[in-house]
Amino acid sequence: MRSIRAAAVGAVTMSLALAASACGGGSSTGGGDNASPKTLTYWASNQGASIEIDKKVLQPELDKFQKQTGIKVKLEVVPWTDLLNRILTATTSGQGPDVLNIGNSWSASLQATGALLPWDAKNFAKIGGKDRFVESALGSTGAPGKDPAAVPLYSMAYGLYYNKQIFADAGIAKPPATWAELVADGKKIQAKGKQVLGAEGSNVSENIHHVFVFAKQHGAGFYTADGKPDFTNAGAVTAVKQYVDLMAKDKAIPAGNAEYAQNQSVSDFAKGRTAMLLWQSASANLASQGMSADAYGVAPVPVQSGTPGSGTQVNSMVAGINLAVFKNTHNLDGATKFVKFMTSDDEQKILNKAYSCIPSVKSAQSDPAFNTPANTVLKNTLATSAAALPQVADESQFETTVGTAVKELFADAAAGRSVTTDSVKAKLLKAQQQMPAK
Repeated sequence: MRSIRAAAVGAVTMSLALAASACGGGSSTGGGDNASPKTLTYWASNQGASIEIDKKVLQPELDKFQKQTGIKVKLEVVPWTDLLNRILTATTSGQGPDVLNIGNSWSASLQATGALLPWDAKNFAKIGGKDRFVESALGSTGAPGKDPAAVPLYSMAYGLYYNKQIFADAGIAKPPATWAELVADGKKIQAKGKQVLGAEGSNVSENIHHVFVFAKQHGAGFYTADGKPDFTNAGAVTAVKQYVDLMAKDKAIPAGNAEYAQNQSVSDFAKGRTAMLLWQSASANLASQGMSADAYGVAPVPVQSGTPGSGTQVNSMVAGINLAVFKNTHNLDGATKFVKFMTSDDEQKILNKAYSCIPSVKSAQSDPAFNTPANTVLKNTLATSAAALPQVADESQFETTVGTAVKELFADAAAGRSVTTDSVKAKLLKAQQQMPAK
């Protein structure tokens, strides 16, 4: 999941509130413009380097599905900058697609609207059973104790991508294992005239993913144990400041990255401008931009000290894309068949290879294509040192408010304005005040 528009928080909150009361709309024309059992609409998320690349990946598979079932799938690839707002609008209007991709961290929020089909035992049985799916992927499909609101489609984790030649030129023998090492290596890289670390400073979702991990590394989080927002605790403030300080204090992230929100940091890395990149399963994206797999390495994301693991050694969120069905679709049978198709072993292998992701279906992971050095790092991260973002009903507002606070702090850093503990806490307090009342 790579970005969310920094939309007006009030509009997002109101959309969710309306959707919760409407329980998925109730329009007589739900499921988009499809009243026919021979058509489906599908909103796919932008997984590749461009929407056109996604269409080239997906359309042959949709054609294959049509040949097998006689059901035509009308595809729209929706940019991450638009996807959440499009979904929220659809939950209130009832004018959504039949099937859609959602960022896995949104599962509980969208589940709370009542608009998505619950994946109970009966529905899972139609697609081969719940036990086909990797446990960690199922952990980000909805609120604990409830039937999942979506089915895992692509699994991902963050890794540290590093340019081997830039490291060699700077005399750096191995990738940094701690943030202190990354900052020290950055000075050597800058001395050779290269940028250090790419980031998407205006991408609120990317911001959330990183500050969530930093918070875990400081033994903190953004919610209390009973699910209440707690954005200004000392650990959360320290986490946000450490991430923004990679630009403001350490000068590792270039100031211009404060405006990045559309994968520009990936392009900079692919073109050899930047030495390092923190990204989710980036190999296919880099290959599509002409970067050879031999030109870079993948290492675990740094921790504060020691090695990655659970607790304070967490170094990634459990990243991934889920597949959901709008409950008011007029073609539930076709939508279910499509989910079964997309999560079949064969399609899991085809699609996850294309996007350099990890299959969410256990049996598909045995394919040798998923045992590359890069995938080995990412699979180990998911298995041992990744944590799921809070599966709470207001998670999407959390991403928007706190992600926007981090965006504004990056803007301050880029403009040369001081980023202090007090200024970070003030931004986070403002974000918390914008959350729905409990």
